[in-house]
Amino acid sequence: MKRIAIYGKGGIGKSTTASNVAAALAMRGLAVMQIGCDPKADSTRALTGGKPVTSVLDSIRKNGMDVALEEIVTKGSFGVLCVEAGGPTPGVGCAGRGIITAFETLERLDAYGIYRPDVVIYDVLGDVVCGGFAMPIRDGYARDVFIVTSGEKMSMYAAGNIALAVDNFKARGYARCAGLILNCRDVENERELVESFADSIESRVIGVIPRDGLVQEAENRGLTVVEAFPESSMAKAYEDLASTMLELSREAEDD
Repeated sequence: MKRIAIYGKGGIGKSTTASNVAAALAMRGLAVMQIGCDPKADSTRALTGGKPVTSVLDSIRKNGMDVALEEIVTKGSFGVLCVEAGGPTPGVGCAGRGIITAFETLERLDAYGIYRPDVVIYDVLGDVVCGGFAMPIRDGYARDVFIVTSGEKMSMYAAGNIALAVDNFKARGYARCAGLILNCRDVENERELVESFADSIESRVIGVIPRDGLVQEAENRGLTVVEAFPESSMAKAYEDLASTMLELSREAEDD
Protein backbone atom coordinates (compact mmCIF):
# COMPACT_ATOMS: atom_id res chain seq x y z
CA MET A 1 0.00 0.00 0.00
CA LYS A 2 1.24 3.46 -0.91
CA ARG A 3 0.27 6.33 1.37
CA ILE A 4 0.43 9.82 -0.13
CA ALA A 5 -0.34 13.19 1.44
CA ILE A 6 -1.15 16.17 -0.74
CA TYR A 7 -0.65 19.45 1.09
CA GLY A 8 -1.03 23.06 0.04
CA LYS A 9 -2.39 26.46 0.94
CA GLY A 10 -6.16 26.72 1.12
CA GLY A 11 -7.65 27.37 -2.31
CA ILE A 12 -4.54 26.34 -4.24
CA GLY A 13 -6.24 23.37 -5.90
CA LYS A 14 -5.02 20.46 -3.80
CA SER A 15 -8.47 18.83 -3.60
CA THR A 16 -8.91 19.13 -7.36
CA THR A 17 -5.46 17.62 -7.81
CA ALA A 18 -6.10 14.85 -5.29
CA SER A 19 -9.45 13.88 -6.83
CA ASN A 20 -8.14 13.81 -10.39
CA VAL A 21 -5.08 11.79 -9.36
CA ALA A 22 -7.31 9.39 -7.41
CA ALA A 23 -9.61 8.96 -10.41
CA ALA A 24 -6.69 8.47 -12.81
CA LEU A 25 -5.19 5.76 -10.59
CA ALA A 26 -8.54 4.04 -10.08
CA MET A 27 -9.12 3.99 -13.85
CA ARG A 28 -6.06 1.72 -14.05
CA GLY A 29 -7.68 -0.80 -11.74
CA LEU A 30 -5.99 0.27 -8.53
CA ALA A 31 -8.00 0.38 -5.30
CA VAL A 32 -7.80 3.99 -4.12
CA MET A 33 -8.98 5.65 -0.91
CA GLN A 34 -9.08 9.46 -0.64
CA ILE A 35 -9.33 10.99 2.83
CA GLY A 36 -10.25 14.67 2.99
CA CYS A 37 -8.76 16.46 6.00
CA ASP A 38 -10.43 19.84 5.59
CA PRO A 39 -13.19 20.88 8.04
CA LYS A 40 -15.34 21.86 5.03
CA ALA A 41 -15.53 18.16 4.09
CA ASP A 42 -15.51 18.92 0.36
CA SER A 43 -12.38 17.11 -0.80
CA THR A 44 -14.19 14.28 -2.59
CA ARG A 45 -17.17 16.05 -4.15
CA ALA A 46 -15.79 15.72 -7.69
CA LEU A 47 -15.80 11.95 -7.11
CA THR A 48 -19.37 11.79 -5.82
CA GLY A 49 -21.28 13.75 -8.42
CA GLY A 50 -21.02 16.91 -6.33
CA LYS A 51 -22.92 15.33 -3.45
CA PRO A 52 -21.49 15.68 0.07
CA VAL A 53 -20.67 12.51 1.98
CA THR A 54 -21.27 12.00 5.68
CA SER A 55 -18.10 13.02 7.48
CA VAL A 56 -16.58 10.97 10.26
CA LEU A 57 -17.21 13.71 12.81
CA ASP A 58 -20.83 14.21 11.71
CA SER A 59 -21.43 10.50 12.08
CA ILE A 60 -19.87 10.51 15.55
CA ARG A 61 -22.00 13.50 16.57
CA LYS A 62 -25.09 11.62 15.45
CA ASN A 63 -24.31 8.12 16.71
CA GLY A 64 -21.59 8.56 19.30
CA MET A 65 -18.65 6.21 18.90
CA ASP A 66 -20.99 3.49 17.60
CA VAL A 67 -20.07 4.28 13.99
CA ALA A 68 -20.28 1.75 11.18
CA LEU A 69 -17.57 1.77 8.50
CA GLU A 70 -20.11 1.87 5.67
CA GLU A 71 -21.52 5.11 7.08
CA ILE A 72 -18.25 6.98 6.66
CA VAL A 73 -16.77 5.35 3.53
CA THR A 74 -18.56 6.16 0.26
CA LYS A 75 -17.72 4.55 -3.06
CA GLY A 76 -17.32 7.26 -5.70
CA SER A 77 -16.35 7.42 -9.38
CA PHE A 78 -14.25 4.52 -10.64
CA GLY A 79 -14.69 2.89 -7.23
CA VAL A 80 -12.61 5.46 -5.31
CA LEU A 81 -13.32 5.09 -1.59
CA CYS A 82 -14.20 8.56 -0.30
CA VAL A 83 -13.79 9.63 3.33
CA GLU A 84 -14.17 13.09 4.86
CA ALA A 85 -12.82 13.78 8.33
CA GLY A 86 -15.08 16.81 8.77
CA GLY A 87 -14.75 19.44 11.45
CA PRO A 88 -16.25 20.68 14.69
CA THR A 89 -19.35 22.82 15.03
CA PRO A 90 -18.34 26.33 13.86
CA GLY A 91 -16.96 28.35 16.76
CA VAL A 92 -16.62 25.29 18.97
CA GLY A 93 -13.75 22.83 19.13
CA CYS A 94 -10.53 22.36 17.18
CA ALA A 95 -10.41 21.34 13.53
CA GLY A 96 -7.05 19.65 14.05
CA ARG A 97 -8.45 17.57 16.87
CA GLY A 98 -11.26 16.54 14.52
CA ILE A 99 -8.73 15.07 12.10
CA ILE A 100 -7.11 13.12 14.93
CA THR A 101 -10.50 11.71 15.96
CA ALA A 102 -11.31 10.76 12.37
CA PHE A 103 -8.00 8.97 11.87
CA GLU A 104 -8.35 7.11 15.16
CA THR A 105 -11.87 6.03 14.14
CA LEU A 106 -10.67 4.66 10.80
CA GLU A 107 -7.93 2.73 12.60
CA ARG A 108 -10.35 1.38 15.21
CA LEU A 109 -12.72 0.15 12.49
CA ASP A 110 -9.80 -1.39 10.55
CA ALA A 111 -10.69 0.56 7.40
CA TYR A 112 -7.34 -0.12 5.73
CA GLY A 113 -7.45 -3.81 6.55
CA ILE A 114 -11.01 -4.29 5.34
CA TYR A 115 -10.82 -2.27 2.11
CA ARG A 116 -7.13 -3.02 1.44
CA PRO A 117 -6.49 -0.01 -0.85
CA ASP A 118 -3.44 -0.01 -3.10
CA VAL A 119 -3.12 3.76 -2.65
CA VAL A 120 -4.33 6.06 0.14
CA ILE A 121 -4.39 9.79 -0.60
CA TYR A 122 -4.67 12.26 2.27
CA ASP A 123 -5.83 15.71 1.14
CA VAL A 124 -4.61 18.10 3.85
CA LEU A 125 -5.01 21.83 4.40
CA GLY A 126 -1.51 23.26 4.76
CA ASP A 127 -1.91 26.86 5.86
CA VAL A 128 -1.05 25.80 9.41
CA VAL A 129 0.98 22.63 9.81
CA CYS A 130 0.29 21.82 13.46
CA GLY A 131 -1.85 19.55 15.59
CA GLY A 132 -4.12 17.28 13.57
CA PHE A 133 -3.10 18.88 10.29
CA ALA A 134 0.41 17.51 10.86
CA MET A 135 -0.88 14.05 11.74
CA PRO A 136 -0.42 12.51 8.26
CA ILE A 137 3.30 13.35 8.34
CA ARG A 138 3.87 13.18 12.09
CA ASP A 139 2.29 9.87 13.03
CA GLY A 140 3.42 7.77 10.10
CA TYR A 141 0.18 7.70 8.11
CA ALA A 142 1.66 9.10 4.90
CA ARG A 143 5.00 8.01 3.49
CA ASP A 144 5.32 10.72 0.86
CA VAL A 145 4.20 14.35 0.81
CA PHE A 146 3.53 16.25 -2.40
CA ILE A 147 2.97 19.99 -2.08
CA VAL A 148 0.70 21.88 -4.47
CA THR A 149 1.76 25.46 -5.14
CA SER A 150 1.56 28.22 -7.71
CA GLY A 151 3.98 31.04 -8.40
CA GLU A 152 2.07 33.33 -6.02
CA LYS A 153 4.08 34.48 -3.00
CA MET A 154 1.69 33.29 -0.29
CA SER A 155 1.34 29.91 -1.96
CA MET A 156 5.10 29.41 -2.01
CA TYR A 157 5.37 30.72 1.55
CA ALA A 158 2.90 28.06 2.72
CA ALA A 159 4.73 25.42 0.66
CA GLY A 160 7.99 26.38 2.35
CA ASN A 161 6.42 25.96 5.80
CA ILE A 162 5.03 22.57 4.85
CA ALA A 163 8.40 21.43 3.53
CA LEU A 164 10.06 22.58 6.75
CA ALA A 165 7.51 20.69 8.84
CA VAL A 166 8.11 17.51 6.84
CA ASP A 167 11.87 17.94 7.20
CA ASN A 168 11.53 18.29 10.97
CA PHE A 169 9.94 14.84 11.18
CA LYS A 170 12.17 13.16 8.56
CA ALA A 171 14.78 12.08 11.11
CA ARG A 172 12.12 10.01 12.89
CA GLY A 173 11.48 7.93 9.80
CA TYR A 174 8.18 9.60 8.97
CA ALA A 175 7.10 11.09 5.64
CA ARG A 176 9.45 12.76 3.18
CA CYS A 177 8.81 15.61 0.78
CA ALA A 178 8.66 13.90 -2.61
CA GLY A 179 8.23 17.05 -4.68
CA LEU A 180 6.17 20.08 -5.68
CA ILE A 181 3.21 20.18 -8.03
CA LEU A 182 2.86 23.45 -9.92
CA ASN A 183 -0.81 24.37 -10.32
CA CYS A 184 -0.52 27.29 -12.70
CA ARG A 185 -2.18 30.64 -11.99
CA ASP A 186 -0.71 32.52 -14.96
CA VAL A 187 1.86 34.35 -12.85
CA GLU A 188 4.62 35.89 -14.97
CA ASN A 189 7.58 33.51 -15.29
CA GLU A 190 5.67 31.12 -13.05
CA ARG A 191 7.52 27.94 -13.89
CA GLU A 192 10.92 29.54 -13.40
CA LEU A 193 9.80 31.04 -10.09
CA VAL A 194 8.56 27.73 -8.72
CA GLU A 195 11.56 25.77 -9.97
CA SER A 196 13.87 28.28 -8.30
CA PHE A 197 11.83 28.02 -5.11
CA ALA A 198 12.00 24.21 -5.28
CA ASP A 199 15.79 24.41 -5.51
CA SER A 200 15.87 26.69 -2.47
CA ILE A 201 14.13 24.08 -0.32
CA GLU A 202 16.12 21.21 -1.85
CA SER A 203 13.12 19.79 -3.67
CA ARG A 204 11.91 19.61 -7.28
CA VAL A 205 8.86 20.20 -9.44
CA ILE A 206 7.45 16.77 -10.32
CA GLY A 207 4.42 17.92 -12.31
CA VAL A 208 2.81 20.95 -13.93
CA ILE A 209 -0.96 21.45 -14.19
CA PRO A 210 -1.86 24.15 -16.74
CA ARG A 211 -4.61 26.67 -16.05
CA ASP A 212 -7.68 25.57 -17.99
CA GLY A 213 -11.40 26.35 -17.81
CA LEU A 214 -12.23 22.66 -18.14
CA VAL A 215 -11.38 22.21 -14.46
CA GLN A 216 -14.15 24.57 -13.34
CA GLU A 217 -16.53 23.20 -15.95
CA ALA A 218 -16.00 19.66 -14.69
CA GLU A 219 -16.39 20.66 -11.05
CA ASN A 220 -19.61 22.52 -11.85
CA ARG A 221 -20.90 19.13 -12.98
CA GLY A 222 -19.60 17.44 -9.85
CA LEU A 223 -16.97 15.51 -11.78
CA THR A 224 -13.22 15.25 -12.16
CA VAL A 225 -11.63 16.34 -15.43
CA VAL A 226 -10.50 12.78 -16.18
CA GLU A 227 -14.13 11.65 -16.02
CA ALA A 228 -15.84 14.63 -17.64
CA PHE A 229 -13.28 15.25 -20.41
CA PRO A 230 -11.26 12.03 -20.74
CA GLU A 231 -9.78 12.94 -24.13
CA SER A 232 -8.63 16.43 -23.14
CA SER A 233 -5.08 17.61 -22.64
CA MET A 234 -6.00 18.44 -19.04
CA ALA A 235 -7.01 14.85 -18.37
CA LYS A 236 -3.67 13.78 -19.85
CA ALA A 237 -1.86 16.21 -17.50
CA TYR A 238 -3.53 14.65 -14.46
CA GLU A 239 -2.90 11.13 -15.73
CA ASP A 240 0.79 11.92 -16.25
CA LEU A 241 0.96 13.43 -12.77
CA ALA A 242 -0.66 10.32 -11.28
CA SER A 243 1.95 8.14 -13.00
CA THR A 244 4.81 10.25 -11.68
CA MET A 245 3.44 10.31 -8.12
CA LEU A 246 2.94 6.56 -8.15
CA GLU A 247 6.49 5.99 -9.38
CA LEU A 248 7.95 8.30 -6.72
CA SER A 249 5.91 6.93 -3.83
CA ARG A 250 7.27 4.29 -1.49
CA GLU A 251 5.26 1.36 -0.26
CA ALA A 252 4.25 1.62 3.38
CA GLU A 253 6.15 -0.56 5.77
CA ASP A 254 4.28 -3.42 7.35
CA ASP A 255 2.60 -2.44 10.60
